[in-house]
Amino acid sequence: MAKRGKNNHLQVCGKRVAPGSDECVIVNIARLPSGTKLDLPVYVFRSKRPGPVVLLSGGLHGDEINGIEIVRRMLEKSEFAHLESGTVIAIPVMNVFGFLNFSREVPDGKDVNRSFPGSSTGSLAARVAHFLTKEILPLADFGIDFHTGGASRFNFPQVRYASSDSKAFELAQVFGAPVILQSGLIDKSLRKQAHKMNCSILVYEGGESLRINEEVIQEGIKGAKRVLKHLGMLATAPQPSVNPVVCSKSTWIRAKRSGIYRGQLISGMAVAKNDLLGRITDPFGDFSIKVKSPQPGFIIGHNNMPVVNQGDALLHLGLL
Repeated sequence: MAKRGKNNHLQVCGKRVAPGSDECVIVNIARLPSGTKLDLPVYVFRSKRPGPVVLLSGGLHGDEINGIEIVRRMLEKSEFAHLESGTVIAIPVMNVFGFLNFSREVPDGKDVNRSFPGSSTGSLAARVAHFLTKEILPLADFGIDFHTGGASRFNFPQVRYASSDSKAFELAQVFGAPVILQSGLIDKSLRKQAHKMNCSILVYEGGESLRINEEVIQEGIKGAKRVLKHLGMLATAPQPSVNPVVCSKSTWIRAKRSGIYRGQLISGMAVAKNDLLGRITDPFGDFSIKVKSPQPGFIIGHNNMPVVNQGDALLHLGLL
C-alpha cells in the first residue's frame, strides 16, 4: 500500500524514497500467456524541500503514443532532476498491455479508464486500475493525464477539467493549452477516482492515436512545465504562446448520410453558424451533400477517416 511516512518519506510499492533522491520502482503487473513477466516502471523524483506530489501519466490507453512520448521525453531531458520542491511521479505507459498490442484496451477488450477503482482479483483492466488506485493515487495531490484522440480522430491540443474542481480549472489556465474544455467526470475513470481521493487531475488531449505529432508533444511538455512552476516545483517554464479558447461544453457534428467525407475546415478553426465544414459524396457521383455548422464554436477535433457511415463523428465543436 502506498503511503507517506515519517520524515517525509514516500513508500511506493514497498520502496521507500527519501527526500532529495530519485528511484525507478519496477512493479510486476501480471504475466503474459507465455509466462513472460509484464513490468511497469514508476519513476519517482524528490526534492529535499517538501511540496506537492504531482503524477504525470501517459498511455492509459495503450495506442495513445503522443502522451507516452511527452512523459518519456521529459524523463530523457531530466526535467525533474533538480526540483525546487515536492515530488514528481512519472509513469510513461500505464497500460502496458495495450501498448504492446497497439490497442486502446487490454487484450480482453476492457478499457482501463472505465475500470476504476478496480479489483485485485478482476480482469486485466481491473487489476491495472486497482494498482493505480491503491499504490499511486493515495500519494498524489495533483496530476496531468496525457491522452490522444481516438482511431482516425485528431484532437487539437486541449486540457479538460471538471467544473466541480476549482483547483483543476486554475491549473488548466496555467497549463496554457490552446483550448480549455469543461468536461464532466466520467464514471469509473482515473480522473473521477482521483477526484474522490482529493487529487485534482487535468486531462491533456492532443493528436491522433498511433501517430506522433511534434506540435502536440511540445504543447504537452511546455504545459506540464508551467504547472510545475506554478506549484513551486520548477524554477522556470516557457510562457504560453496563445490565449486559450475556453469552451463551456462541446458537441459532435455527425454524418447525416454514409459516403466519402471531404472536410474543408479542421481543428483549430473558429466557425459561425451555417459555415460550410465539408461535403459527403457517394463513390459514384450520384449525390453530394453539404455539412454545415449548426452553431458557432471552435473546432477542437476532427475525423481523418474519409469513408464514413451515417452517424459517424465528423467534427468535435467546442461551444464558447
